[in-house]
Amino acid sequence: MISEEHLYAIALRECNLIGDINFAKLIRTFGSAKNAWEYARKEYHKPEGFGRKTVSDIGNINHLNFAEKELTFCEKNNIRIRLKHFDELPFLLSECEDAPAILYQKGDFTNTLKPLSIVGTRNITSYGKQFVKDFFEAPKSSRFISVSGLALGVDKEVHEQSIHHKIPTIAVLAHGFHTLYPSKNKKLSEKILEDCGALITEFNSSRKPDRENFIQRNRIIAGLSPATVVVETGFGGGSVNTATYANNYNRDVFALPGKITDLYSQGCNQLIFQNKAATISTIKDLIEILGFNNSQHKIEELFPHSSHTIQLSENQELIYQYIDKNPQISLDDLAHKISISSYKILPVILELELLGKVKSFSGRQFIAI
Repeated sequence: MISEEHLYAIALRECNLIGDINFAKLIRTFGSAKNAWEYARKEYHKPEGFGRKTVSDIGNINHLNFAEKELTFCEKNNIRIRLKHFDELPFLLSECEDAPAILYQKGDFTNTLKPLSIVGTRNITSYGKQFVKDFFEAPKSSRFISVSGLALGVDKEVHEQSIHHKIPTIAVLAHGFHTLYPSKNKKLSEKILEDCGALITEFNSSRKPDRENFIQRNRIIAGLSPATVVVETGFGGGSVNTATYANNYNRDVFALPGKITDLYSQGCNQLIFQNKAATISTIKDLIEILGFNNSQHKIEELFPHSSHTIQLSENQELIYQYIDKNPQISLDDLAHKISISSYKILPVILELELLGKVKSFSGRQFIAI
């Protein structure tokens, strides 16, 4: 539901020098976008690192007028406005320091499915296309949600395979909802919305698909998922940028290796060489590492005579419940919350992983499956 806070949030984000990080500082200081709009110029010294220049554009009536038009545009086009300070962003994305203050969304997606970002070059080869096709055909017993950028090439293949296999998909745009770029993917975007998917963007309706927006967009693709798969990319390609964001967010990155003479494998090979991505050796191994195998099947393989309900020990139940309620919790935070030493927690987490109840990520972070 659109509120007055949405109006002031859009106006505030339009102000010069108020990016996502400064926006967050203003919210922490003044409690709301409306309060920041009304008091930041008078009390500019309150937020850390702020000077008079930083807040000089706040209160500009033109931004408020624009925000009113934007709200009308969103209502007319069934666009949902998600505010970070209302805790409306997807959980993993909200963890990122530079997460967008505002996210515009068409369509819908469930937060109960594990997301996976898959990116690559616009100049997809038969090698990359076959990999994407084989990947989506492999985990037939799994449920996940794919994330990509609706570009030509790898992104297009990811969204199309998702639709074909009835896997929800999120397309992250580098512009506002007044247009669709590239126009060749307009029908695909409509199909995504028809088939339980969503289009999201941090850009309002005035923002065109400028070059710099694509780099900015990539951090959202990386931030939405615990893991990013790079299919094909050249040296310095946009997917290398996405992988860098994922590394900075302490997320897992996987890259498909190729011949050193293949132009669109060189970026993947470089990521692997620089230890910025794990090598994809086989699709089966990748699916196993991602935890996309049916967890019930894994339990039955380990304990063939067990009942469908696994009875957890007291410690297992305690740790599982905390991880379930605090996705991506770190080992240190978990130890602090339950007052048990980390060296005592790790063996229990291993037991939970073997039972298919928990998955661990780089940086000693955990989620419940």
